[in-house]
Amino acid sequence: MAALDTVAVTGPVPGPAEPSLLRRVVHDRVGAAALAVVLLFLLLALAAPLIAALYGKNPVEHYGQNTPGLLSDGGVPMLPNGGISGEFWFGLEPGLGRDVLTQLLYGIRTSLLIAFAAAGVTTALGVLAGVAVGYLGGIADRLFGFLANVLLAFPTLLLLLAISPVIQSRLVDPNAAEPDWMQFLVLVLVFSAFGWIPLALSLRATVRSLRERDFVQSARAQGASRFHVVVRELLPNVRSQLLVHATMAVPAFVASEAALSFLGVGVTEPVPDWGRMISRGSEVFRSDPTYLVFPGVALLLFVLAFNLLGDAVRDALDPRRAR
Repeated sequence: MAALDTVAVTGPVPGPAEPSLLRRVVHDRVGAAALAVVLLFLLLALAAPLIAALYGKNPVEHYGQNTPGLLSDGGVPMLPNGGISGEFWFGLEPGLGRDVLTQLLYGIRTSLLIAFAAAGVTTALGVLAGVAVGYLGGIADRLFGFLANVLLAFPTLLLLLAISPVIQSRLVDPNAAEPDWMQFLVLVLVFSAFGWIPLALSLRATVRSLRERDFVQSARAQGASRFHVVVRELLPNVRSQLLVHATMAVPAFVASEAALSFLGVGVTEPVPDWGRMISRGSEVFRSDPTYLVFPGVALLLFVLAFNLLGDAVRDALDPRRAR
């Protein structure tokens, strides 16, 4: 009897604490390395103005044109390796003679601002559409499935190339200069027009499975409203799915933004941008290969690190992972 009383008072012995998501990611060597690279890029983006001030350069001044002897008559840096020197650590841009290092730093800010904004909008739209349609079912589910299939049938890149100039012409007077914030807004709207569909389809399938579970049926039987069921019962069970999607969406939007700028319909001068730097570097590759290498390597490292981080987050959230 005393033994039973002791058990009743003390309760079951708690098991070992579940490691946090961050610890699981850091425990993975690839995930830890990817996280370190991503944090480095984020830090460089945040500290770009401070680094530029300490460095003594900015991304818009034409140093090669304003200072004789830096560029040849053809616009190519006079010094070897793209003009790399103690004064210009990553060299000069062919033609305009702008500093490459500060362009790279501010280019990170451009890419991340657009990517994070687009990821936030697409995640919100995907949650609203996917969870609502998956829970309601019926005709709403069938109409959404038809709409999603129609939108996915369009060639996305071609539509982005066509839609971007149209939106810009509608929002800005042809005789007026387009403000920088307008370029960012247009790209976010263009990416959001199609980026929410994969997440919505994935959430629809998940919610359709969850709505038949016992905990949802129990909430319904107790008289819980649809809003309560969605917010308190369904959304907490798809949070890991949303985190993985957001982590994988950011590098996809960074690459898409660079591709549009490379094709001439993304961010325009004088806003620093990796895609436009790569486009210019491809034009002068024979005379100055370094100008293509720096933004190309930076874009590759960032996208690769973010993708590997997304894989690590997905593995860490997988309930079937090895314990």
